[in-house]
Amino acid sequence: MSRSLNDQTLALAGVCQAANLVQQIAHNGQCSETSLETCIRSLFATDPASTLDVYGGDLADIHEGLVTLSSVLSQQSKQQDIEVLRYVLNLIQLEAKLNRSPEMLDAIGSRIDQARHTASHFGYTHSNLISNLASVYADTISTFRLRIQVSGNPSVLQREENAAKVRALLLAGIRSAVLWRQTGGRRWQLIFNRKKVIEHARQLADKANSPL
Repeated sequence: MSRSLNDQTLALAGVCQAANLVQQIAHNGQCSETSLETCIRSLFATDPASTLDVYGGDLADIHEGLVTLSSVLSQQSKQQDIEVLRYVLNLIQLEAKLNRSPEMLDAIGSRIDQARHTASHFGYTHSNLISNLASVYADTISTFRLRIQVSGNPSVLQREENAAKVRALLLAGIRSAVLWRQTGGRRWQLIFNRKKVIEHARQLADKANSPL
């Protein structure tokens, strides 16, 4: 149980990190560059040795997601937490739909593979790559009837670079939702195993903060 709980918590933290960054960009037009890079890089981790390797192999890179996870599952007293939790649940729901569409999965995989050259040439946070990944999301996931309604500042969201980051992050959030399902994650666990997940996320976040 411990290993699967650990892997599921890391994958769910990946979903939460992407969702939290979407919330920040939608309201403020900015977010942590390091956290953004971790999310985008995870899309290209197709043969990882471990769950943590999807996020660069260092807990510090997924720290924001771990803190967000423990926060949104705990109380949801802040408007920010409510928005982030809504994105997380929507991403998990969309991933379930995607899992029943093998053709779309193949198309997404193929286009992400084509974007590898851009990633290696420009880096994971370059606008060329972000807009490329945003178009992948727009052409595939956005065609589902269920759409994620992003709340925020309309003038911020109207800027093309912010809209592209939001879409690329939603794609990264779905990638982590895939990982969560692959490690045994199920929606009922968010209710019945909530306290265990919160506690483990806090432990991992503390570990990420502690000096070596």
